Amino acid sequence: MAGRLDRLWANYEEHHRTAGNKWCHMVGIPLIIAGLLGLLAVPVFRVGEFPVEAALLLVVVAGAAYLWLDTRLGAAMVAASAAIYFGARLLDWRVALGVFLVGWVFQFMGHGIYEKRSPAFFSNLTHLLVGPLWVLNHAVRLKRKPTSP
Repeated sequence: MAGRLDRLWANYEEHHRTAGNKWCHMVGIPLIIAGLLGLLAVPVFRVGEFPVEAALLLVVVAGAAYLWLDTRLGAAMVAASAAIYFGARLLDWRVALGVFLVGWVFQFMGHGIYEKRSPAFFSNLTHLLVGPLWVLNHAVRLKRKPTSP
């Protein structure tokens, strides 16, 4: 039985075929995640003495989605997201904003200069979750490239 991620993965792959675009994503997506988590490192409520930040809530919700899509890769993504969160929450908001924007510049350079195709999330917002998994998988190789959908 094909995994939940396979069809999304295959569609995402269609939008990321050139080496230049892949490289831009390997740099851009981690920057976007770090910048976003840095910007969202604002407390929204407290549990006892522990402030719970919007960034932590995003990591938990996205982590649940990642685990649902693919258990092994999702677990690796939860660990990676937690590590990025603990570093990003220390960034000044202006630095986090700069990191976030530079990440998006890489994304759009990859699609505009190399791929000559719009980003996958323009047609399916789920790809905003798939992209980080795709980048992580290039680093840890937990999931094989899917066969045709």
